[in-house]
Amino acid sequence: MHIKDRVRFAMVPLVIVLCSLGLAVFLGLQLFVPTLNNAGEVEVQIPEGATFREAVGILSRSGMIRDETVFVMIGRITGIDKKIRAGFYVFSGTVTPYDVLMKLRLGRVLEYEITIVEGDSLLEIGKKLSEAKLMAPDTFNQLVRDGAFIASLGIKSPSLEGYLFPQTYRFSKGTLPNTVLRIMVQKLREEYNSDLQERTKQMGWSENEILTLASIIEKEAVIDKERAIISGVYHNRLKRGMPLQADPTAIYGVKNSRQKITLDDLRRETKYNTYIIQGLPPGPIASPGIKSIRAALYPARVPYVFFVAKDDSSHFFSSNLRDHLAAIARIRAGAVIEQKIDSKEDRRSAEVEKTQ
Repeated sequence: MHIKDRVRFAMVPLVIVLCSLGLAVFLGLQLFVPTLNNAGEVEVQIPEGATFREAVGILSRSGMIRDETVFVMIGRITGIDKKIRAGFYVFSGTVTPYDVLMKLRLGRVLEYEITIVEGDSLLEIGKKLSEAKLMAPDTFNQLVRDGAFIASLGIKSPSLEGYLFPQTYRFSKGTLPNTVLRIMVQKLREEYNSDLQERTKQMGWSENEILTLASIIEKEAVIDKERAIISGVYHNRLKRGMPLQADPTAIYGVKNSRQKITLDDLRRETKYNTYIIQGLPPGPIASPGIKSIRAALYPARVPYVFFVAKDDSSHFFSSNLRDHLAAIARIRAGAVIEQKIDSKEDRRSAEVEKTQ
């Protein structure tokens, strides 16, 4: 090999090393030299549906990164461009493009936590969403009663009452209101699964009817083991054509469900008051949990058609009006009354159902 060729060949590794060093220095300057020094808290919003390139443009205009092309290239090499999460990203102090890249990779957006508990109505849920700065009260009230929006969720009910499943949620700041509500309904669909839907069809009921009864059970039951029994009472009443006479329905849409229910409430004419109407109300009165939904679908086979609350929040159940009135009198007098719900009553009820 000619001496000049040997020199050129020997220079190739050196050129590669120098180029690599140059690229490393360039990327180092692009990624690790701060774009912000001792900055106060800065929020940058990446809107829902934004592509990675669009997100990079937003970050660049906010002064978070230097070179959009380089940042996009790094994002593609690392795969971060496929995982961009919408929301508000918060930066403070000394910030480098590398810090920005890591926040995007981890999806560390500003989030708000909200807990919907069993028995919360739209009134309570709307207030919680407003306090968490996720949705304005007017927006919430409009959306949960928007017929087109409700239909788009596959729901046949006057509102989303009963369809916003109770649990703790974490929503990123800036999440669209309809997305928040869709997620809550989707959680209901996950819990009210295909097996329970099949049970609903076997009973000849609709989803809305089951959720309506479940919501009443949720407002009446305090002790878990009584849910199915209370459900059995209401199923018996429906079968016999008796009004449900569920106290919580009397104040739905009138006042807070945690306020005391009066005789005037029970006499008030509303389309939800089961002391006035026959059968189920047009829709749920609160968000039932899965235990109450299952109780509505699988009522206990008991002969009872009445129940009254005792001082310990449990109930005394009766199969006739005479026993029911006697139980009320004893409870008001401060007497302690116990009751055993045994299998004998279950068998008796099962025999009655077979003859109907």
